[in-house]
Amino acid sequence: MSRPAPGNGLPLLGFAPHLRVESAPGEPVFLLTEDRVTTLGGEQVALLAPLLDGSRDLPGIVADASPRLSAESTERLVARLLDAGLLHTYPPDAAGGPERAYWALADLDVRPDGGREPLLAPVDLTGDGGAPLHEAVSAAGLRTATGGAPADLTLALCHDYLDPRLSALDAAHRAEGRSWLPVRASGTHLWIGPFFSPGDGPCWTCLADRLRLRRRGEAYVQHRLGHSGPAAHRPSYLPAGRAAALQLALLEAGKWLAGHRDADQGSLWRLDTRTLESSRHPVRRRPQCTRCGDPLLVRDRVSAPVVLTPQPVRETGGGGHRTYGPDLMLERYGHLVDPVTGLVAEIRRDPRGPEFLNCFHAGAQPPWDPALPPPPLNTPLRSPGSGKGVTEVHARVSALAEALERYSGHFHGDEPRRKGSYRDLAPLAVHPDTVQLFDRRQFEDRAEWNRGHGPFHRVTEPFDERAAIDWTPVWSLTGHRQRLAPTSLLYYNAPDAGTGFCRATSNGAAAGTSLEDAVVHGCLELVERDAVALWWYNRTRQPAVVLDERDPWIARMRAVLRELGRTVWALDLTSDLGIPVVAAVSARIGSPAEDVVLGFGAHFDPKVALRRALTELNQMLPPLTGGTADGTTAYTGTDPEALHWFRHATTANQPYLLPAARRSTRPPAALRPPADAAAQVDALVGLLRRHGLEVLVLDQTRPDVELPVAKVLIPGLRPHWTGFGPGRLFDIPVALGRLDRPTDFADLNPLPLHL
Repeated sequence: MSRPAPGNGLPLLGFAPHLRVESAPGEPVFLLTEDRVTTLGGEQVALLAPLLDGSRDLPGIVADASPRLSAESTERLVARLLDAGLLHTYPPDAAGGPERAYWALADLDVRPDGGREPLLAPVDLTGDGGAPLHEAVSAAGLRTATGGAPADLTLALCHDYLDPRLSALDAAHRAEGRSWLPVRASGTHLWIGPFFSPGDGPCWTCLADRLRLRRRGEAYVQHRLGHSGPAAHRPSYLPAGRAAALQLALLEAGKWLAGHRDADQGSLWRLDTRTLESSRHPVRRRPQCTRCGDPLLVRDRVSAPVVLTPQPVRETGGGGHRTYGPDLMLERYGHLVDPVTGLVAEIRRDPRGPEFLNCFHAGAQPPWDPALPPPPLNTPLRSPGSGKGVTEVHARVSALAEALERYSGHFHGDEPRRKGSYRDLAPLAVHPDTVQLFDRRQFEDRAEWNRGHGPFHRVTEPFDERAAIDWTPVWSLTGHRQRLAPTSLLYYNAPDAGTGFCRATSNGAAAGTSLEDAVVHGCLELVERDAVALWWYNRTRQPAVVLDERDPWIARMRAVLRELGRTVWALDLTSDLGIPVVAAVSARIGSPAEDVVLGFGAHFDPKVALRRALTELNQMLPPLTGGTADGTTAYTGTDPEALHWFRHATTANQPYLLPAARRSTRPPAALRPPADAAAQVDALVGLLRRHGLEVLVLDQTRPDVELPVAKVLIPGLRPHWTGFGPGRLFDIPVALGRLDRPTDFADLNPLPLHL
């Protein structure tokens, strides 16, 4: 039967190009794909199937099906097949073939036909001349932009995603409103993506900021050698791997040029050429990015007053009172864990020791501003966050939160700073001596002392009140006003740290489920460290805290420690501030080296304070769980001062580790805090005000993290490191009746607390 040739511009109709159609008399119509068989039964379909070969429009199909099928029946059946996705429409001049079948089989929402054919601009930054890239583009069937024609997409081949030429390429494309795709075809891992599109998602600078976190050691070497940019690594690839990377990248480019869009195009895709395992690594926009964001976000946040808002406490288990629980915490911030593009590379269980200890580590890298010299190599290249908790999820969240807290507390370069001397800025300026609390005699002997002690116990240079240094705003919750504190006292690796006057520490730094929660726990940490210092350096005997065997978790912990050949007890260190502070102590039984381990905790609730001390103690145990053939400890991962303590400190030569005789064993009385984090902050500020202490807060929350982080300063409270200046360290033990007279400077505990 003849049919009129389609010439009216109507689309042609046929089975989808990826379907192979098979039929036989008396059998259904079979539609075959690489992974599926679809059966179409019925006489009408069998009659119509041979006509659905893509060469007819609807009038032609109706004409050729007549008179065996009525026009109404034909149109109804065609409509049903279209609705089922089994029929496709084709422009009159459409060409068939494998490419059209691929788009249909992949079920990608593209329009490979019609309109101007999209153009690709290949850019080779590898120094190989560009021939392999251009040959790959030609083999992939993509058209290259030539003669000044604007390209729809640029594909940039490089050896290193931190190549500074990519920064210029990104800036130019953003200015012109064009998209581009980076590709690395060398190394054991091939990298493709993400697609960078102006006004949509992150820019190259956002990605580069994350990638630099993994390469601080390299940055230090480059700086020492006077080189700029990343190190020029030797190209390492196999021809097959390089070709695979190019063709896979062009496959992605082809889909993008055909109009396909999905969320995965915003990720960096990585292929391990050794195992052929692939992974996707999300790339997120940094709100404070200097290129695509607002670089003043941190300045504005830090400079603003700290305003407390009601935050009801809903989570009271684990290690404290929180606005929400650990599962939601992981849900909100788990995306920050990624080995390539994450702020935290991984969260892993410490393999040493029993699982009950629930000790986890999160590897986070401190940031650095490429415009500034990177920190020296004798600073840790990793800032590990160590997590603790009564359950695995609590410990994982604890490790993640600590890692993000450390990241947020590092100097990034966008913090507000004001240059001036203390004498010029007083009384708004906070004198660092009121926080570090070194004694005059410590400054005099600092050179000799520092030679024999680690970085946590080093004595800074005496503060020069006339020196012009950087100051950063902090907010006084006590006085409701802005004050200024040395930037190098607030942020790790701040540029002024080179003056040697101040040293930023983690003391008083806390992450929380809300800013109010973070401030509460920063305050509690300072109260805890102060109480620990009063006990440790005065070596007073403190009353025991009962370890209630009715608590199943405590009973299990004691059993686990017995299996490790250890015993455990707890001491009440609560100071004049009245907030319960507990020390947990564990020693090895029947061994000359007792490997004494300590953990501390403070909280409104004495039971929570005890649990926090015990979980911190568990956190310290993994390096001490290994043994040698002679029964001694195989120490791992400990510094010289800690090793000396483990090998030589015993309850006999350090009797203050044991509970006081004939003293009350009652736990500290609970302070019933409000069921709201903001109200808890107010209660703490009021309590500390009554003791003549001011609470200062720096909001260290980073826009690209959004985990609330607070750095709390309470001048006058003693750090648990070696600050032996006048004040509470000498006065409070006497006021509490622990001592008859203040301890002489020369009689303070000569062993620094190694935590």
